[in-house]
Amino acid sequence: MKQNLHFITIATADLDTARAFYGALGWMPLIDVEGEIIFYQTAPGLVLGLFDAEKFNQDLETETDRSRVSGVTLSHNVDSPDEVRSLVDDMVAAGAAVLKQPQPGQFGGIFHAHVEDPNGIVWEIAHNPGWHVDAEGAVSFG
Repeated sequence: MKQNLHFITIATADLDTARAFYGALGWMPLIDVEGEIIFYQTAPGLVLGLFDAEKFNQDLETETDRSRVSGVTLSHNVDSPDEVRSLVDDMVAAGAAVLKQPQPGQFGGIFHAHVEDPNGIVWEIAHNPGWHVDAEGAVSFG
């Protein structure tokens, strides 16, 4: 298997709320299937899918509810601590709840915050001066 990831799909309790939240942040859907799933392209070759929780479980064809997300954060890196604060404010205005106020991190020399979107997805908004992405999309730390 190649070391690639193309889709991150998260079960979402309320697609209309998700659509409004991400729309308020300026996100444009790649595909929006009413009542089913919304896809957002987040990077070259990478798509975030927000899948209606009931349909998510139907797709898995198991008797167990697998639609709850736990122990996962989606991270968005910005260029400065001020941008962390500003984006957290924008997310709160769009309906997010702050879980951790912007502050220096305990690990890795970052400045970050954690917010939860209206459907429970936890986002880390971070400034990491050691984080770099080159023109080909390769990530380096240091």
